[in-house]
Amino acid sequence: MQYKNHLSNFRNWDQKDHAEEWLIFPENIGKRLSIDEVDVSNGELYTIITNKKAKGKNGALVAMIHGTKSSEIIPILSKITLEKRNKVREITMDMAGSMELISQASFPNAIQVIDRFHVQQLVSEAVQEIRIDLRRVTIKEENENIKQAREDKKKYYPIIFENGDSKKQLLARSRYLLFKPQSKWTEQQCERAKILFKEYPETKRAYNLSMMFRSFYENSRTIPEAKERLDKWYKKVEKKNLDSFITASESIRLHETNILNYFINRSTNASAESFNAKLKGFRTIVRGVRDKKFFLFRISKLYG
Repeated sequence: MQYKNHLSNFRNWDQKDHAEEWLIFPENIGKRLSIDEVDVSNGELYTIITNKKAKGKNGALVAMIHGTKSSEIIPILSKITLEKRNKVREITMDMAGSMELISQASFPNAIQVIDRFHVQQLVSEAVQEIRIDLRRVTIKEENENIKQAREDKKKYYPIIFENGDSKKQLLARSRYLLFKPQSKWTEQQCERAKILFKEYPETKRAYNLSMMFRSFYENSRTIPEAKERLDKWYKKVEKKNLDSFITASESIRLHETNILNYFINRSTNASAESFNAKLKGFRTIVRGVRDKKFFLFRISKLYG
């Protein structure tokens, strides 16, 4: 209380009256920004815009606005002069439609770049969706077999593969290997993958599609080259006809231009993710947000 009321200058803070709704720092605008959302307290989301050049230190915070709706964020950002906003040349974001609308309206000269890792996550989730569906079916089958064995007054023995996994365990324990390229598998994961792909061929098709998409990012150097690889991936998805991948590819097509913009500067939203982690870490240090306005004051002093 002594620090808050007498030492911190919180009473004279020029953004105190509207702090819980918005904070802006026009002086921190740079050519390359990131936009993301963060949970400040108990699921209460704020949209945060940061300057990449500041590298998460003082001067990183450009704006912190309550909510995620573009209709609420855009009017606040318009408080920053158009001259300053026109200086922004690139802004990275996730695949949320609201982020795209905010960027278009507020930073008209900026190229929008969808974060590579959010796109790759979409494809990885398509693989995991197939694995989870198969495990759900396997559990259901096992439950039916156990019930039948009890009715027949017999003991149920699940099928055990040569690596010691049951069907249920095989699908559960394959989660992490499906995220990684084969070159990074351990000996145990190689053995498990061999069994998995033999027993469930659709997991192999899904894994190969995922690795092909990974290659699109890792081996493309220009937008035309990346576009060519992406088109080949679309065709492969159509050929394999896996529902989860068809859904993922449709989402990627809808955001294709901003996804391909990654190959201009190979920019990601990692700085925003790092900044959000710092906010969460600070929240832990101060043992939660009991006085939100004062919490935001301290954030502004650290990063504004």
